[in-house]
Amino acid sequence: MPQIDGGLLWLGKGRMMTEMEDTGRSPVTFACSSSSSSSSRRRSYNALCRHLIIFLLVVVSLITFVSAQPDDDDIGPDDHHYLPDAKSSSEALFNFKSSLSTSSAKGKDVLGSWVPSTSPCTGDNANWLGVICLEGDVWGLQLENLDLSGAIDIDSLLPLHFLRTLSFMNNNFKGGMPDWNKLGALKSLYLSNNNFSGQIPDDAFKGMTYLKKLYLANNQFTGNIPTSLATSCPRLFELTLENNKFTGSIPDFRRGVLKLLNVSNNQLEGPIPPSLSLMDPTTFAGNKGMCGKPLESVCNSPITEANTTTPPNSLNSTISTQLSGDINKKSPSLLSRVMLIVAVCLVVLCLVIVLILIIRRHSSQNNPQLTSRAVESNNIDGDQNMTFSSSALPDMTMSGNPTYARHDNINKAVEAPPPPAPGATVVGKLSFVRDDRTRFDLQDLLRASAEVLGSGNLGSSYKALLMDGQAVVVKRFKQMNHVAKEDFHEHMRRLGRLSHPNLLPLVAYYYRKEEKLLVYDYASNGSLASHLHGNHSRLDWSSRLKIIKGVAKALAYLHNELPSLALPHGHLKSSNVLLDKYSNPLLMDYTLVPLVNLSQVQHLLVAYKAPEYAQQGRITRKTDVWSLGILILETLTGKLPTNYLALSTGYGTELATWVDTIIKDNESAFDKEMDQLTHQGQIQKLFNIGVACCQEDLDTRWDLKEAIESIQALNDKVDDQVDVGF
Repeated sequence: MPQIDGGLLWLGKGRMMTEMEDTGRSPVTFACSSSSSSSSRRRSYNALCRHLIIFLLVVVSLITFVSAQPDDDDIGPDDHHYLPDAKSSSEALFNFKSSLSTSSAKGKDVLGSWVPSTSPCTGDNANWLGVICLEGDVWGLQLENLDLSGAIDIDSLLPLHFLRTLSFMNNNFKGGMPDWNKLGALKSLYLSNNNFSGQIPDDAFKGMTYLKKLYLANNQFTGNIPTSLATSCPRLFELTLENNKFTGSIPDFRRGVLKLLNVSNNQLEGPIPPSLSLMDPTTFAGNKGMCGKPLESVCNSPITEANTTTPPNSLNSTISTQLSGDINKKSPSLLSRVMLIVAVCLVVLCLVIVLILIIRRHSSQNNPQLTSRAVESNNIDGDQNMTFSSSALPDMTMSGNPTYARHDNINKAVEAPPPPAPGATVVGKLSFVRDDRTRFDLQDLLRASAEVLGSGNLGSSYKALLMDGQAVVVKRFKQMNHVAKEDFHEHMRRLGRLSHPNLLPLVAYYYRKEEKLLVYDYASNGSLASHLHGNHSRLDWSSRLKIIKGVAKALAYLHNELPSLALPHGHLKSSNVLLDKYSNPLLMDYTLVPLVNLSQVQHLLVAYKAPEYAQQGRITRKTDVWSLGILILETLTGKLPTNYLALSTGYGTELATWVDTIIKDNESAFDKEMDQLTHQGQIQKLFNIGVACCQEDLDTRWDLKEAIESIQALNDKVDDQVDVGF
């Protein structure tokens, strides 16, 4: 296996090339001191390292001593539940289970795997149902659709110091809101589709500064929306409260914080805060007393300046948990110690930087960089998997190694080992999200013969043929490097739970901050785009109708399963519709909107080319319908809409022009491969459906349910009558 070691590139049986080849020197690995021709330089360098290390140890000891000094008000009466507890994870979870009713309709204990004699976690693998593990600790609970009831005992969960996510969706819990702020480190809380009721205290979420996602939809909550969600949860970006009985006005959330909000079908009233004026109008639907943008109803009186000021506690969002609270009440001794620690840390940081620079300079003098990159005309085969960064060897020549070339693309996609994935089965360096797939590791992918399938806006696709004959598709994404690691893992688990015959299932994934790899099943019959515009066999009317029906069913499934997402698909186009050997459609690249960098999403995803985004800068659940309409017209005409997109840098205007051209041509625009004469009526009906889905005006554009019902009513039988009506 070729590797970089001490400036050498080893090529198995091939020759070794480096500038050190002519010097007669042997490679030496060094840590604090490196080999040098001058022993005095080595001694002085070692002495410098020793002095720096001793100084660093003294500084660390000082920090430890200073920070260990107690303050009378460092630990308040309400903070004792964060102190360490002697209970093990299994004991804590078993106590929590005892507070629940876990018997199913057939009398079976749905949490029968929870027994105190076993451990809930082994590494990242869970031994108990519904437990999410990370490095042997309980990282989350996902107890959904289990018909659970009873009282949620928060206190029993306090010993789980690494607990970050909880989901009790689709159960039968009743009563008031539990005291979740005892679990101040929670990042995600999912309680939708239960029977919780009553008013939530205004300070219910005080201190939950790490909370990012809160789902309370489809319960029976009453009273005002707690203002602590706006003042005490600076990281909150997903909030679903629809189908409850909340009253009063919406708290004034800081502008740009919430990315997903749904308060529809409550009893809210009053003006919508300006910070939420760019949200989709459906976010506020079903609240007759609300007014202001983005709704059409105008408020009777203007919003006062007080409604738009920053909440008084917003300063807390910039302070770490250890220092949060009222700064003015902290004792001078604590503040002085904090300032001392900060100053010492800055000094240590400067010293570390100096040490690194010295080591690098000394390394460059005694261990020159590899500059010869020509490794052509060797016998490098599939076992030679490069482990160095491609950026370090930008001009490397691999010609004359034919069996290696087919591995090159995937190897360059993988440059560093990923961290373990919580809640997923880890095999090698891949995290699997499905239990019904044959396991393989990252090295199997690297050794596999790879065929480039295509390169799109989001990344490149490869077909990898594993040694056991299994074929998979590897998608390489680079525009997802801003998503947090835990959020990415959680989203992958969500994708892993999706199951529909017209969705290409996600099998596994590989995480690295700079780029991500998603592994899917392989579809053997190419994409819809290749059949419409490439060298694949042409499609008759029956095949095209079958494909559109399958696409519509998959889209409906995504919208039903992911009601909180504005764009359940977001990237629907013909090249993302794959076909199996029976020409059944399989959607891919779905539900990726939450992962793509916000600064690039409008340039990368098809949904952001819709007219409503070009004209108003917003997207809605009807945006996926617009993409479906474009796909229908492309399928019927065989004409590529991207030809129009290439004319300008705009978005909605060019596709609107394309649609207008198709409508004007009407029957003459249909692809001649479809047997028009025998299916003219059905073809025209589908064409009209596509036009209705592409309307620029959101009010006149069909919703997804209406479009799907009309599509499913079509058939591929020979007809004698043309019906051009909708």
